[in-house]
Amino acid sequence: MGLLLLLVSWLTFVELNCENLFDCKHDSLKNDTEFTPDGLRHWTPYRYWRKLNQIAREIISCGEGIDGGVIPDIVALCEVENDSVMYDLTRRSSLKALRYDYLMPPTSDNRGIGVALLYHRFSFAPLKYYSLSVQMPKGFRQTRDILYVSGRVMSGDTLHLFVVHAPSRYGGEHHSRPARMAVARRLVKALDSLNAICSSPHVIMMGDFNDVSKSASLAFLLSHGMANVSDGVKGRHGAGGTYRYQGKWETIDHFFVSAPIAAKPYEIWINDSPFLTVEDKKYGGRKPHRTFIGYRYQHDGFSDHLPLVFRYSFR
Repeated sequence: MGLLLLLVSWLTFVELNCENLFDCKHDSLKNDTEFTPDGLRHWTPYRYWRKLNQIAREIISCGEGIDGGVIPDIVALCEVENDSVMYDLTRRSSLKALRYDYLMPPTSDNRGIGVALLYHRFSFAPLKYYSLSVQMPKGFRQTRDILYVSGRVMSGDTLHLFVVHAPSRYGGEHHSRPARMAVARRLVKALDSLNAICSSPHVIMMGDFNDVSKSASLAFLLSHGMANVSDGVKGRHGAGGTYRYQGKWETIDHFFVSAPIAAKPYEIWINDSPFLTVEDKKYGGRKPHRTFIGYRYQHDGFSDHLPLVFRYSFR
């Protein structure tokens, strides 16, 4: 058993905003016609399956020593439409041989876009999961739910995972700030509940927070005992953030961990493998190789975000 723990003592997490991973079918209860064959994006079955396999390739590339077969243990995904998409990704795309399972409850978002969790059954055993709704300030539309998952790893520790996709900065950072503060307050409320029933819980909050490290919403999490291990994170090929806007890199995807995890050996980086980026002809340098530039489809694109990879030793 000691040798086995030595071999699998690192847990690797990936967080990725998939940039609109929709199927190409219309859901009559959601505003998703843009991503249908007759919609503005001309989202055909070919484009859908191409996107799935590109996302699968991106996830696999986040492992250490790909030729040696090491793959991520747990993957948090943002901007996924529904359970059917997750089934296709794990069972019918090029990811199928890796035998991931997934968790994705229904979303309350009006476009039908939500968050999901992939996990390896040999690394993580879920105990329970559910959605956490966010009470939005007056004048703001309902945002995406937070996914909460608890489960055990081989060390016997119970992990408490939160997958987040906070509201965007549309309309300006200051105007939209209250919406992201509402998400931070909901996370802290859940954290307080955990602290009331658990001694030093092992907590990881991950996702697209749509805020940079010094923002008010992230400072609020820090003030309640969480550590931002993604502060100042860089890519191994020069990326200065997970997202690039008008030539400027920003890290708006984050990992927050509680003290017991922050105290363990860990490392974190942005996966900016050369095939995930393209030349930025307007501003210079490189940028994420996204699926759409405006409404112009990029056959070889992946996402407008780069994956964030976090690994820690649970020994």
